Amino acid sequence: MSRNVGYLWDTLYGWMDTGSGGFVPADPAAGLQPIGRHLAHPDTKRRFHEVVQTSALRDQLTNLQAQPASEEDLLRVHTAEHIEYIKDQSSQPKGGDAGDGASPLGKGGYEIGLLAAGGAIQATKSVLTGEVDTAYALINPPGHHAERERGMGFCLFNNASVAAAYAKEHHGLTRVAVVDWDVHHGNGTQQIWWDNPDVLTISLHQNKCFPANSGFREDNGGPDALGTALNIPLPPGSGNAVYNLAFEEVVLPALEAFQPELIIVASGFDASAMDPLARQMVTQDGFKQMTEMIVSAADSICDGKLVFVQEGGYSPYYLPICGLGVLEVLTQTESGFGDPFNTLLSTQGVDDLFDHQREEVNEAAKLIANIPAK
Repeated sequence: MSRNVGYLWDTLYGWMDTGSGGFVPADPAAGLQPIGRHLAHPDTKRRFHEVVQTSALRDQLTNLQAQPASEEDLLRVHTAEHIEYIKDQSSQPKGGDAGDGASPLGKGGYEIGLLAAGGAIQATKSVLTGEVDTAYALINPPGHHAERERGMGFCLFNNASVAAAYAKEHHGLTRVAVVDWDVHHGNGTQQIWWDNPDVLTISLHQNKCFPANSGFREDNGGPDALGTALNIPLPPGSGNAVYNLAFEEVVLPALEAFQPELIIVASGFDASAMDPLARQMVTQDGFKQMTEMIVSAADSICDGKLVFVQEGGYSPYYLPICGLGVLEVLTQTESGFGDPFNTLLSTQGVDDLFDHQREEVNEAAKLIANIPAK
C-alpha cells in the first residue's frame, strides 16, 4: 500500500541548549566535570534528520512545516504556572531548568519548546485533514516525562499530549491512544490523562529505569478511567523478541479493545542496544517490526490515522539508524544504508526470549480485560 508520509523537522530543534552536564548539571565540588556533549544534546536527532536527507527516503516524504503551539494549546494539558515557569527560566541570561533540577534549558528554550509542541500538532492536523496518510514529527525537545505542572527528564511540554488534546478539541475525536515505546516510562503522559477515559496510554519501558518509582502494572488509571493507563514494564536485557511479544500479546489487543480514532506513537529510540541511558537490546529490525505492527493496527482500527512523535534516544550512532528503519517501513522504501551495526549487535542476544521476560509480558496482558470498550 502506497502511503503519503509527512515528515517534520525544524532547524531550531537542533539549537536546543542542554548545557554542559551529563545526566545532572556539572558540579566541580561534587566531581561532576562539565562535558562538551550533554546526554540530551540535540545532535542525536539532527543526525537522524541529516541521514534522512542523504538517503533514498528524502524524495518519498512530504515535508511539513512546524508552527509554534499557542499558550491555549499548552493549557489544555499544562498549568498556567508551569508555562510561566518555563518562560521565566528561558528568559534568564544563561537559561534554567525545566522543573526537576536535572533538565537544563538554555536561553530561548521556551520558544523551541513551543515549536516542538506545535510540530506535534501540525503532524496530527496533517493526518486528520488528509493532507498526508501518516506523519513522523522529528521534534526536539522531547515531551513524555513532562507532567501537567512541571517539566522533567529533558522534557519541557508534553508534545504527544498537546497533540492529542488538539485532536479532541479541534477535530472532535473522542478516543485517542498513545503508544509509547521510549525505554523510559511515559509518566507525564500517564499523569495528564490519568482520570480521562477518552485517552488510552500504553507504555513499554525498562522496569524501574526512569522514573524509578513509576510505570508499574498496578498503575492502571484513575477512578473515572480505570484500565486506560496500561504499563508494560520489561526486564533489562529485553530485545527484539521481547518487544515483539509485548506488541502481539498486549499492545495490539489493547488497541483493538479500545478502538481509538487516532494512534500517536511516542517514538523514543533509547531501547536500542547502543543507548547509554538504558539496558535494552532492540535493534533497527526490532523497531521496524513494531512499526509494521502498529501500521497494520492503525489501518484496521482507525483508517490508518497514525502519528509518530519523536521522544528520547541518546546514541548519536544508532538513533539515526533506528529512525531510518521506521521511515523505511512507513514509506515502503529502502534507505540504501540498511543497519551498518547489525553485524556487531546480532550476536549479542538481541533476539533472545527468556521465560522471565515472557512472564512479565503475560502479566501485562491480563490488564487488557480492564480496558473500557467503545
